[in-house]
Amino acid sequence: MSYNVERIRKEFPSLAVEDSGRVRTYLDNPAGTQVTQRVIDNTHNYFMNMNANSGGYFRTSLETSRLSDEARQATAELLNANSPREIVFGPNMTTLTLSLSRSLGKWFKAGDEIVLSRMDHDANVNPWLLLAEDLGLKVKWLPFNLDTYRFDLDKLTGLLNGPVKLVAATYASNALGTINDVTKIAAMAREAGALSFIDAVQYVPHGPTDVQAIGCDFLACSVYKFFGGHQGILWGKEALLEELPAYKVRPAKDATPYKFETGTPSYEGQAGTLGAIEYLAWVGEMYGNGFQADLPHFTGRQQNIHAGMMAIRSYEKKLSAHLIAGLTNIPGVKIHGVTDPAEFEWRVPTIAFTREGFTPQQIAKRLAEENIFVWDGDYYAVEVVNALGLSESGGMVRVGPVHYNTTAELDRLLNVLAEM
Repeated sequence: MSYNVERIRKEFPSLAVEDSGRVRTYLDNPAGTQVTQRVIDNTHNYFMNMNANSGGYFRTSLETSRLSDEARQATAELLNANSPREIVFGPNMTTLTLSLSRSLGKWFKAGDEIVLSRMDHDANVNPWLLLAEDLGLKVKWLPFNLDTYRFDLDKLTGLLNGPVKLVAATYASNALGTINDVTKIAAMAREAGALSFIDAVQYVPHGPTDVQAIGCDFLACSVYKFFGGHQGILWGKEALLEELPAYKVRPAKDATPYKFETGTPSYEGQAGTLGAIEYLAWVGEMYGNGFQADLPHFTGRQQNIHAGMMAIRSYEKKLSAHLIAGLTNIPGVKIHGVTDPAEFEWRVPTIAFTREGFTPQQIAKRLAEENIFVWDGDYYAVEVVNALGLSESGGMVRVGPVHYNTTAELDRLLNVLAEM
């Protein structure tokens, strides 16, 4: 069956909401996507029929434990983890990264080095800067090319000389939309004897994620960026998670992954996580037939999940092409990111731009007047905006379509911009 975006949209109740007869155009997705009916149903079912802590002998507690196990298994399938024991749930990616940085700090000492990137969201920068400040670590920076908006990984080779303990990099930039070769980055870190931590928050909603193929040591993402509720996910190699010390209270479990899940988890968040992944599997069942042959190593739900993500990736390339072509035709617009269609393998549809004669805030406000939702500023990509020299001028406008958006919605945005 060919991809049917109108059928996809029916899975998202909020897409039908109108304000005084005006439709909403959700292009703010890099900051958080809309949720599917499955997420709403699973969350409602949890509160109605479970809503207990785990570890008890009574029915609601047993059901909560079962739900948590199922959500962890589904997440392992989404990321192709070796085991559900490699999946750590938390409130969000930022909190999980801060927590992991504290644990990894037990393995580092003054004078050790870490490599960070100028392309990352601050959630994959400042936790490590704080750790470096605490321990006396040396921080090295991997820049991105200001013309290509991609890393020159030859420069990473030079940075890996010395006692480097960690390389932290982003899979896809939340500002530039660039997809990075994290498989190569992880391999280079490994060869240098360093650990690798990948921020996949902005990639997971846009394509299939396979931690085993990447070869990294840790990877983090956020469910509310891939059509679920507010829940963070940390994946780590089981052997590393077993060995790492955890900051926890004494009665908490010592086993992995539970020792990293401080306090009572958000079981309703895990219910929503399961719903979001079940939805992605449905996309694969409906529209992933053309991709199943590329996934012989997966079966059942896992094959459907990854086929669904491949179908999403294929459709979103068309959105990228349409939006970039339209923006290029508007006088004064400069897109900060990959614009060559031949290079679209290296971008997600998150597109940031500036326009002569207008501040990003002016543009975002004008679009909001037409019920078109976009973000402006730096979106916590502080290093990116600083590198581009745009901090003083208010950053950039960010337009972030996903697989439920249409070219007609993009045309609404482009028409308003053209009329400004």
